[in-house]
Amino acid sequence: MRRTYLRRLLLTGTALILGASSAALPGGTRSLFDSKPLNQEQFAILARAVGRDSWKLLVLEQIKARPLCWKDQADGLVEPSLNSFDFTGICSRYLDSNGYSLRTAGEDTQKSVRLRLRQGQRGLELHALDPNRSTAVVVARARQARRNKDAFVKLKLEPGWQLERRAYQGRTLSHVYFANSESLNQLRAKASNRPSRSVRMATVAQAPRAPRSPSSYAGKGPIPLEVIPFRP
Repeated sequence: MRRTYLRRLLLTGTALILGASSAALPGGTRSLFDSKPLNQEQFAILARAVGRDSWKLLVLEQIKARPLCWKDQADGLVEPSLNSFDFTGICSRYLDSNGYSLRTAGEDTQKSVRLRLRQGQRGLELHALDPNRSTAVVVARARQARRNKDAFVKLKLEPGWQLERRAYQGRTLSHVYFANSESLNQLRAKASNRPSRSVRMATVAQAPRAPRSPSSYAGKGPIPLEVIPFRP
């Protein structure tokens, strides 16, 4: 009995130690970081065409007022003008998941949730996508998706989304969040309940018309008569 009691006590203590240590590991980063608001005008969310049909997400930040890190072109695309000068201390680039990530309801999202660019009939969309879930959440979109190796497509954040800066114990870090005050489950629920534009258009197009009464033909030419087939 004494040996069994000691064994149970040892297992319980080990479980408590593991539980406490796991909260401090990188896997539990949702509670490690805070976020701070940013001036949205200093950032550009861009998509760069890669290969035949792929897209690459990047975020540019204008740290100093001049020279400009990007320029809007007349055709709606964006010129990455920072490539023409030494942008050290003037511009910042966030090129992958090391530079940006998702944050919802004040917490970092799980690593399984990724930002993915998807091209469709309505242009280009930035999705928060979990491979284990069928519903994707639209974070940003662009009405056009013109592919140009020398220019980028500019995306606009959807309502409720904004860029924020990661912070740790009051110190700001060089990491940007795509942030929303609602939880990811709430955003998924809204996305699943919102019919797509194509579905709404199809519903309207297929709606049956009510039969017209004979009086509705008055004053509009001859009244069509029912044709009765001849039977000998």
